[in-house]
Amino acid sequence: MADDETQIRELIEAWARAVHAGDLPGALAQHTADIVMYDVPPPHFGVRGIEAYEQTWPDFFRWQASGAAFELTSLDITAGDTVAYANALLRCGTPDDFARRPDLRLRLTFGLRKENGSWVVAHEHHSFADDGGADDRETSEREVRALHQRWYEATEAKDLDRIMEPVAEAVVSYEHERPLEYVGRDQVRDVCANGLDTSTGTVTWTVPDLAVVVRDGLAVTWGLNRMTAQQPDGTTAVSWSRGTRVFERAEQGWEMIHQHLSFPFDPDTGQARADLTPARKHQVPPTGPAAGLRASGSGRPGSAVTAVGSTDA
Repeated sequence: MADDETQIRELIEAWARAVHAGDLPGALAQHTADIVMYDVPPPHFGVRGIEAYEQTWPDFFRWQASGAAFELTSLDITAGDTVAYANALLRCGTPDDFARRPDLRLRLTFGLRKENGSWVVAHEHHSFADDGGADDRETSEREVRALHQRWYEATEAKDLDRIMEPVAEAVVSYEHERPLEYVGRDQVRDVCANGLDTSTGTVTWTVPDLAVVVRDGLAVTWGLNRMTAQQPDGTTAVSWSRGTRVFERAEQGWEMIHQHLSFPFDPDTGQARADLTPARKHQVPPTGPAAGLRASGSGRPGSAVTAVGSTDA
């Protein structure tokens, strides 16, 4: 069994190095097509199948690129002829995480089986110890920030289906324009579709200083939306508005149940102002998938804007 244990150790160590490096093919290597993973975030019934497993990693890799650690500190293996299991502890967190809690560790259990003479991972179970909710809140905040990043990328790609994925069926949205409220996912989808169809150029939205507060199964985010839209003459128009969003944890993850968007009101003219800029300096994140987990927002200058990144002109 010594050779089997050596092979399993090398497999798991290679997997941990690949995760730390953001190497997706390396993270997927030596995993079964029917893998089941019980992860820290939802869904609670687990991630099932290699395709679903693959989809869990890009958001984690973006967070990992911020300077987080993913390092094995212990690994114990028990191997039989055709099945084996291993348990491990990892340092998984940012420098700030470890400054607050030096003993923070991610706990992993692996279930393996031998196929065609080689060991493969058929099951993973990841968890943090419950320390009164701090870990859960930090994980939830990362999930909510990642959700905004996916919105950002979907908006730039004009991918309406992906934009709508985290919007609840019973969402209530207060948009920039009439009517007073949009009720239900279909109404919000129409607003998004109209906005995406309005601009033939690139549309982006960010919330450079996104604030996130998470408690139990609810999350609230707010900040100033920086909105850009490519104009027919090749220039890019920029405007700012205000946005607040409320999320509820559902079976499949976080869903937006309410949003409130507005432009400042000018009492002298009786009109909303879409041409104002923030008095304080905001960090404007770069574009593209490497923008990081703090990018989020919605919009298009000079128009009504949905929280999920489409625009109305």
